Amino acid sequence: MQQEHIDAGKAIQKRTGKTFYLATRFLPERVRHATHVLYAFFRIADEVVDDADDVSPETQRAQLEDLRAQALGEREPDDPVLEAFQELREQYGIDDAEIETFIDAMATDIETSRYDTYGELESYMRGSAASVGVMMTAIMEPEEAETALPHAVKLGEAFQMTNFLRDVREDVIERDRIYVPLETLRDHGVDPAQIERLEHSESFAAAMAAELQRTEELYREGVAGIRYLPEDCQLPVLLAAVLYAEHHAVIRAQEYDVLSQEPSLSTARKLWCLAKTRWHWHWNRDPEAVFQRVSAVPAGERDRLGPEHGDGVPTR
Repeated sequence: MQQEHIDAGKAIQKRTGKTFYLATRFLPERVRHATHVLYAFFRIADEVVDDADDVSPETQRAQLEDLRAQALGEREPDDPVLEAFQELREQYGIDDAEIETFIDAMATDIETSRYDTYGELESYMRGSAASVGVMMTAIMEPEEAETALPHAVKLGEAFQMTNFLRDVREDVIERDRIYVPLETLRDHGVDPAQIERLEHSESFAAAMAAELQRTEELYREGVAGIRYLPEDCQLPVLLAAVLYAEHHAVIRAQEYDVLSQEPSLSTARKLWCLAKTRWHWHWNRDPEAVFQRVSAVPAGERDRLGPEHGDGVPTR
């Protein structure tokens, strides 16, 4: 990849994904440059449907199909990020099916604004989040790729679920979307119209708490696979998990009210997460143990019982 292409991707990531960008800075150069390009590609596709004021659905679909053709190498790219992505796809053998699945998920956002069940939302995330995890794993080139992949999928879903729960206010105001499954809302007596009106209640707080718990199980499953990644990639991925999960602490501190104010992490809080994660990593290179100690995700049942009661990994 040419440096100008890497710089173009880096600029997009730095502008639109500050949390992930911070973790990316700790990746080895061979992976960091590719990550800038991958993230920028994801954002370009996402912005076709997220920043689409006064753009017709037909035009959005056409833009996504054009992006699909460029990403798959079916036509010459017209953007430095897409040119670099084509090179990445060939260099790392990224499966065309993953690109297709990702673009299909972006197209879903054109017409779908509600998900009745978590199963439906999970199907959407297979493209919008899991494919991201698969592609990221490809550029890291782990020796045990097949073992790492299921965990990468879960971690990608965890990151996206955190974004959904953090961005409830923004999504409903700017895009008329609600990603909290309607099934969860019904179970807790919440009318979607209440969210559309930005009305917080104890019932909505209970629904948010339930989805946070579900998301935290995804984190546990995802972090369990970090040990299968190359050693020089493990800390950065762990740091990304800690940073994203930290939003859960903010959401709980706001008593689950994400409708009045969007939860956010200050720079100081991000740096504190970085410092404590690196400090514990210095003494203990077990990703699960460090995540359990420093993250906002409560210990799961197996974590509380200890590895002798399950398949936990002992401290090294």
